Amino acid sequence: MNEPLTAPLSIPVGRRRLATVLRQAGDLVRTTDVVSALDVNRSAASKLLWRWAQQGWLRRVGPGTYATATLDSVDRGRVLDDPWVLVPALYSPCYVGGWTAAEHWDLTEQLFRPIVVMTTRPIREKEQEHHGTRFLLRHTHSRKLFGTRSVWRSRSRVMVSDIHRTIVDMLDDPAVGGGGQHVADCVAAYFVHDDRDDTTLIDHAVRLGNGAVFKRLGFIAEQHAERDIVDACTDRLTGGYAMLDPALPCTSSISHWRLRIPPGWHGYRAGPSSVPGTARRRQAPEAPRPPGSMSCRTSASRCPA
Repeated sequence: MNEPLTAPLSIPVGRRRLATVLRQAGDLVRTTDVVSALDVNRSAASKLLWRWAQQGWLRRVGPGTYATATLDSVDRGRVLDDPWVLVPALYSPCYVGGWTAAEHWDLTEQLFRPIVVMTTRPIREKEQEHHGTRFLLRHTHSRKLFGTRSVWRSRSRVMVSDIHRTIVDMLDDPAVGGGGQHVADCVAAYFVHDDRDDTTLIDHAVRLGNGAVFKRLGFIAEQHAERDIVDACTDRLTGGYAMLDPALPCTSSISHWRLRIPPGWHGYRAGPSSVPGTARRRQAPEAPRPPGSMSCRTSASRCPA
């Protein structure tokens, strides 16, 4: 019988203990995982986690929460390759939303690096980075934690806005949707999506309670001849004007939607108004003006009633 050319490698006790913890833990390692895997108390578990972090095997990503730090750590299969698993550990109660959820539901092919997170926790910095991943945070009230689904990412369960809530959130705050034009593109994708549900969409928008959502949604729906959505938004119009994209100068007005849009906004086509009779008034020939009078071609908000 041939003798082995090399002797088996001796793995240090500390690394064997870490491997035991990693096999039992999920994508992230918490103090409770060490307590359970090694049958030690919380104090000893905390010291072990700190020591492994000092040695470079783990990286702290939150209070009492660690992730494997290198590709060549104890077990090559235990690399944190899905940053979604960090979300509940860092920001719970929370959910993944905005453009990140839009990517998840195949509403867009555009890729955004930061992960959008809606959280009830106080936020000091809206943009944060953990474990090499950037996060864009928005604070929300606990009563607005609705319209979400639980999804499994690797071995972690993460909350994400459902496809309808995703649209509503981006209409509520176009910045988390990548800006007004990208939000409009996502809404257009929703209109032809297999999971489209107009009733749920409108219900989510009503529950959120921001009238600007209906102005933006109605305006976009009008461009795609989505009459049922247009009617639902018309019935829920609130007073005052909103901006289609608050990040851009919105100097043009769409009076029947009480909406201001950027000049020459891509995709805008003047269509029939959802307000009964206004389409006919726009198409009627202009009446003769008395001598010396001025033409009123500005928005209805600036013209006499």
